[in-house]
Amino acid sequence: MRIVIIGGVAGGMSAATRLRRLNEKAEIIVLEKGPYVSFANCGLPYYVAGEIENRSDLLVQTPQQLQARFELDVRPFSEATAVDPERKSVSVQSDKGNYELTYDKLILSTGAKPFIPPAPGLTEAKNLFTLRSVPDVDDITNYIDTHQPTEAVVVGAGFIGLEMTESLAARGIKVTLIEKAPHVLPPLDEEMAAYIAKELAENGVRVLTGNSVTAFKNEGQVVVLESGEKIKSELTLMSVGVQPESSLAETAGIKTGLRNGIVVDEEYQTSQKDIYAVGDAIIVKQQITGNDALIALASPANRQGRQVADIISGLPRKNKGSIGTAIVRVFNQVAASTGLSERQLQQAGENYDSVHVQGKSHAGYFPNAQNLLLKLLFHPVTGKIYGAQAIGPDGADKRIDILATAIKAGLTVEDLPELEFTYAPPFGSAKDPVNMAGYAALNILEGLSESIQWYELEQKQAEGYLLLDVRNPNEVAQGRLEGSINIPLDSLRSRLDELSKEQPLIVSCQSGLRSYIAERILKQNGFQAINLDGAFSLYSVVRPGKVEK
Repeated sequence: MRIVIIGGVAGGMSAATRLRRLNEKAEIIVLEKGPYVSFANCGLPYYVAGEIENRSDLLVQTPQQLQARFELDVRPFSEATAVDPERKSVSVQSDKGNYELTYDKLILSTGAKPFIPPAPGLTEAKNLFTLRSVPDVDDITNYIDTHQPTEAVVVGAGFIGLEMTESLAARGIKVTLIEKAPHVLPPLDEEMAAYIAKELAENGVRVLTGNSVTAFKNEGQVVVLESGEKIKSELTLMSVGVQPESSLAETAGIKTGLRNGIVVDEEYQTSQKDIYAVGDAIIVKQQITGNDALIALASPANRQGRQVADIISGLPRKNKGSIGTAIVRVFNQVAASTGLSERQLQQAGENYDSVHVQGKSHAGYFPNAQNLLLKLLFHPVTGKIYGAQAIGPDGADKRIDILATAIKAGLTVEDLPELEFTYAPPFGSAKDPVNMAGYAALNILEGLSESIQWYELEQKQAEGYLLLDVRNPNEVAQGRLEGSINIPLDSLRSRLDELSKEQPLIVSCQSGLRSYIAERILKQNGFQAINLDGAFSLYSVVRPGKVEK
């Protein structure tokens, strides 16, 4: 049996090596239009920064190594230009000539390509780059070495855009970051992304959100924004997103769907017999909602490659979909997420609630404990976990990995306090932030607490709610929310007569814990009280202009 794989890297090479482990006699041919079939594309920004010093470290396997270990026929500089499903053949254009290649099974692992919106002056720009491959990173590093740019523009504040912003800054280049969405890191919710925007500003990055590039002038040296502003740029990186590379599939009559992604069934079979597809080019099911989605991440692509090899080899596997778990480092902060964001839940019309929990990366009394903010999204009746986001210099990865596993396992918020983690002061807390998020969510499910989100505060105040700050006076002296009054928690019981049971209260503290305690005191004494979720520390980052000094 001859199996032809178009495209290498995560999906294609995972399929090829797994196929060989299962089928020693199969003929396996991998076609790659570029020079490298197996490279660490997620490591490219860190090579630009100099954190990965040796370019060779980016190259995971060479064709020679793959031939020696797995007896794979890997053909770089070989572009598949057409597929004929009737004849079961692939037209190949290579550096050694053009030819036809027949197959018994065909796997498409064509990936995704950078999306670059058209703009006047784009084709004339000589300092414009994208980052998806080793040749891309070679072009960028060679340009930096030869031109020594001091100012750069990064268009797009998603994961790659943020990584490249950090990497360029590490090379001593002043960066302006432009994002069309209202905030940086659009996959996260606004209040969580605000911490990343703050980190960018503190590291000298100029951030322009709600803006886009409309034109390039002077061969790319001037970037024109929709606001009319013109920015000097000696190097511009376009990172506004990716789109499925499905043109080859479309010419073969293969059905496509969402944003031209390739439609596959549970066994990665396309609409054409004996043609399969995996990786960034395919439409997957968002596992939580069951809706079509495009999730361009390395981990799902690797899994899909292995699964399609199993399926072709006769093993029972199903494509269960993905939930989209991702992480990014931005200078001294880390942002991680899994599942659905609040914005996605709103768009889907789902009934949901959320809690923000502030904790430490490990025991607070042990040296170097770092602040950690964890957001949990869940169904307010069933406790089904929809998603989670975490921000902090240390420990965000651990908590999001746990919650991603919880989502995949079908756990609810009621299960989170029951989870047992390794604990010693250098590594965690006796009550981990994941446990605490479960407790907080369970309080809402069981009616012990009611909360509002940061974006609901002003409306509630307009409706007549009084904002009660239960922090200590020395904390309040550092800043207070507009319209708030202060009664410290430890004095609350003795000062209840200063409050009216006719006026509903919103209770706030520094993180939300003391305000929950105050909420319980107030409710049991006949007051109407709700908790400001995330409290002062969250609100002051998202709306710093609303803080009175």
